[in-house]
Amino acid sequence: MINRFFLLILFFIVSASVQSQILKDADSLRKNNESISVMQIADSLFIDRNIKNYSLRLFSNYKVKKFSIRNDDSKLKYVPNNKYGIGFGFASSKVLIDIAFNLKTNKEDVTNRFDAQGTLIAGKNHYVNGFVQTYKGFNIKNDFNEPTEFRSDIRSVTVGFNYLFTLSEIEFSYSLLKAGLAKRNKSVYITGGLGLFGVYDYFSADNDIMPENGELYFDEYAQIKRYNSAAVGVLGGFLSVFMLPKNFIASCNIMPGIALMNKHIEIQDDTYKPLKPMLYKLDYTLALGYNAKRYYLTLIYNDGFYATNLDHGNKYTFNLSKAKLAFGYKLGVNKK
Repeated sequence: MINRFFLLILFFIVSASVQSQILKDADSLRKNNESISVMQIADSLFIDRNIKNYSLRLFSNYKVKKFSIRNDDSKLKYVPNNKYGIGFGFASSKVLIDIAFNLKTNKEDVTNRFDAQGTLIAGKNHYVNGFVQTYKGFNIKNDFNEPTEFRSDIRSVTVGFNYLFTLSEIEFSYSLLKAGLAKRNKSVYITGGLGLFGVYDYFSADNDIMPENGELYFDEYAQIKRYNSAAVGVLGGFLSVFMLPKNFIASCNIMPGIALMNKHIEIQDDTYKPLKPMLYKLDYTLALGYNAKRYYLTLIYNDGFYATNLDHGNKYTFNLSKAKLAFGYKLGVNKK
């Protein structure tokens, strides 16, 4: 059921993206023609006939969801293995497809994972980001000198979205930066706005998530067997792109937010609901690109930091991080 739920969410995101682009292209066609066919719309949506807008890509990436529990004296960090991947793909002015293969550098303590994240700019004022992540198997690190322990029974699920309505039009396509097709019409692009975000977060273990001797440093309310939470809140932020000398391009996006969160916690012999409902978060993206005649390089790093209170002196945070270094070779460009 969980896997079907994730697939349904991904189908909805892709469908919404395609529908938005179809409507946009259909409107453009109406301005120049009295009638429109489905084939015209499909051709406008999927086919870029200029071979110079196509490139082949090689990349390495890093994706991880990690979380921590701490009190005034001690801290536990839950970090998965197998965070890195390599892959290949292709890009055009209309679509970018990357296929990644997870590198299982630790073959004994394997983290089983599904991690999908995507960003869409719909129309001229709508920035949407979504993610679906499931992990099973975490290293437990601590600051009280106990050995790091791997637990294959600890599982985590996180599903969420960010939506930002910008107060001015989004003049720059983030996809074109990734595809090495950014145009230098202006030196600086900056826009900001307000929006909404939502997140569902869950983790559990067969017994509880405490490592060996963890009960010496944490009270019974931190000995959690199952944690369920859901939040909806508001966010603000800005998107920016800077055209630098020597064909370099830099980008910085920042989106802080605050939400009301409903939390339910199961410990060894009881359940409780934390009374402090606030969730605080900060998302940011940093990108640097270099665009040459025959090739391009892009380095993108994104981190989302979320923090809430579990009561009884315990605090909970989690991070959603990803990075990608890509090399693209442009097709149809003369060497001279």
